[in-house]
Amino acid sequence: MACALALAAWGGAQWQAWRTPPALDVGQRAAIDTRLRQDSMALQGSIAGLADKLGELQGRVLAMESVRTRVAQAAGLEYSAPEIDAQAMPAVRAAGLEADDDEGQVMDDIPAQSLPAPAIGSAELLGRYIDALGKRLDTQEDAYALVDAALSRQAGFQASLPTLSPVDYPALSSSFGWRRNPVSGRHTMHEGLDFIAPRGAPIRAASGGLVTRAGSWHGYGRMVEIDHGNGLRTRYAHASSVLVKVGDIVRQGQLIARVGSTGRSTGAHLHFEVRMADYPLDPALFIREDAHMRLAMGAPGQVEP
Repeated sequence: MACALALAAWGGAQWQAWRTPPALDVGQRAAIDTRLRQDSMALQGSIAGLADKLGELQGRVLAMESVRTRVAQAAGLEYSAPEIDAQAMPAVRAAGLEADDDEGQVMDDIPAQSLPAPAIGSAELLGRYIDALGKRLDTQEDAYALVDAALSRQAGFQASLPTLSPVDYPALSSSFGWRRNPVSGRHTMHEGLDFIAPRGAPIRAASGGLVTRAGSWHGYGRMVEIDHGNGLRTRYAHASSVLVKVGDIVRQGQLIARVGSTGRSTGAHLHFEVRMADYPLDPALFIREDAHMRLAMGAPGQVEP
């Protein structure tokens, strides 16, 4: 029994010693206080760094939106990105970052002077602002990429237009539209321009593209057809010789044929057509004004393809 009592007393003493923290001397307390102050200063420094990063991200978002708008305006694009804004809003709402006084506006949608200043003392709130701004910046970069793609597509389409006169002879024997056909004598639709030019004169591609026809074709005689993309094609008919073949890729101004009078023709000339989805368009709408085309009525060179 005496041994059991002694053992119980020893165990109680150990348990009490475990519950009671050891007393700290003055030096230990000073060391702990110093460490706590250092940790607090480091935390405040991290929060200040987050605030600086927030300001930088806000500036980048505003600059990106401004540049995108200016580029779209300079390109003549009436472009907005509501679908992108719709994608960005759920993430911003989830972060609780909508302005109280400007419901529905998010960071770069709010004038710079009215951007809300987050509480510097809250690292968590700063982190949420930064995450939401980062996502917003990603969506703005996507919007800028879409503007760039639209601009590139517009520039590519403009470059594909047949703006170069196919021959260096501006006189026309027939313009686009209804006229009395010199072969049949009937009023028919003339689907192109007839350029008066001497036999053997060079015929050049009005724009770059892919050669889809090169050779004899009923009514057109020797002819070259070029596909410029987006459903746009040009035809060069009644040539004396064809200098390209199907599948060739030609550039604007490249020599593709020479003027002749093959097919249904009454004299040496070039019959030039522009077609969109196989529908005839007036080539005069595309050829640059410096071509100075003029209609020479009664001149030779008529066609009925």
